[in-house]
Amino acid sequence: MTTSTRFDTKIAVLLREDLEPWQRLNVTAFLVSGLSTQFPELIGEPYEDADGVPYLPMFRQPVLVFQGTKETLKTAHARTLTRALPRAVFTGDLFATGHDEANRAAVRAVGTTDLDLVGLAVHGPRNAVDKVLKGARMHP
Repeated sequence: MTTSTRFDTKIAVLLREDLEPWQRLNVTAFLVSGLSTQFPELIGEPYEDADGVPYLPMFRQPVLVFQGTKETLKTAHARTLTRALPRAVFTGDLFATGHDEANRAAVRAVGTTDLDLVGLAVHGPRNAVDKVLKGARMHP
């Protein structure tokens, strides 16, 4: 028997629609890692298989992945700022960096409105996240 849980919050990732498949996966992985560090309550209990082999815990709720245009990302980013929602960003510049320090320097070098956003992760109340993502569509 499967039970369905409706969460009060939502975890969502918004990807720019023109990314290559490998970029979509890479950006998504990086973005959600940021949310997990700031919200330990989002993490469930560790897993264990029938043979007793342990596995790391994961998010306790689904991560919804959306896509949109460059303009959709820019608008969603602005909405996260005005609503003061927790967010993680991935810019096009990060594809050319090779480590965390270089990633942070690449973001720090560009003003907020000039960021070349290719991905955005957001967590917050369902209604607020839905408003941030208005205009985006579910990733196929």
